[in-house]
Amino acid sequence: MTALAEAVDAEFDSWGVDFGGCAVLDRTGILASAGDLASLLPWASVTKIASALAVLSVAADGLLDLDAPAGPEGSTVRHLLAHASGLAFDDDRVLSAPGRRRVYSNVGIDLAVAAATYAAAAPDAATLLADRVLVPLGMSHTELAGPPAHGMRGPVSDLALLAAELLEPCVLPPGIVAQARTDNYPGLGGVLPGFGRQDPNDWGLGLELRGAKSPHWMAAQASPASFGHFGQAGSFLWVDPDRGLAAVALTGTPFGPWASTAWPVSSARWMEIADGSGDGDA
Repeated sequence: MTALAEAVDAEFDSWGVDFGGCAVLDRTGILASAGDLASLLPWASVTKIASALAVLSVAADGLLDLDAPAGPEGSTVRHLLAHASGLAFDDDRVLSAPGRRRVYSNVGIDLAVAAATYAAAAPDAATLLADRVLVPLGMSHTELAGPPAHGMRGPVSDLALLAAELLEPCVLPPGIVAQARTDNYPGLGGVLPGFGRQDPNDWGLGLELRGAKSPHWMAAQASPASFGHFGQAGSFLWVDPDRGLAAVALTGTPFGPWASTAWPVSSARWMEIADGSGDGDA
């Protein structure tokens, strides 16, 4: 067993979760994994990645203008995807003028997907995400079983396919991954759920950008160009494009201090080995 495989096993075991799995991959595929890669588990807010890519796919086809009005007055589809519309977390209250604060909003993502579903003449959001993201990427065991902001269920193996596309885009419409990871409304401050206020709290479109945020759920050693998302179900997906490395996890164990402490440590260990600064093959 390689050092990375041993480290992935050891770190996943150290989380103390009851079930789930994780995987580390590079541009060639999965390098090491631990736990259950096949069971259907909730993605929680990691769903937002697939939802944003579906919206961007509709825009790439010329059916939707990202700068068209959507959401509260003065807001656009782009504002909604970048958590810059001013909408509250889980209701329709407007807490800020668009483009002034980073207000993390499930409602905003749901509205963006609704706009794309209408523009694409799709029967519902689940069909839109399946047609635009899940089927093209071969994610045959995953489905949207709830709101587009947090309703996906699927296995670690499918989540790894999504991470692979984010790391090395080759299936989805050209340019949409680059769009998703491009800083939109840079410099806005706001609260990163679970980690407090960040200045700046930069986001792409559906993707959180690592930058120099602290504290953070990604490793301190991660490239500032890293991006991804975590979810309250104890789920995450991160991509470090400078390293050519990504990792995914689904646990079903609610996010809490265990995750905010363990995930950065585990990811740092995996990065050290991938960089060649950890132990060699065992």
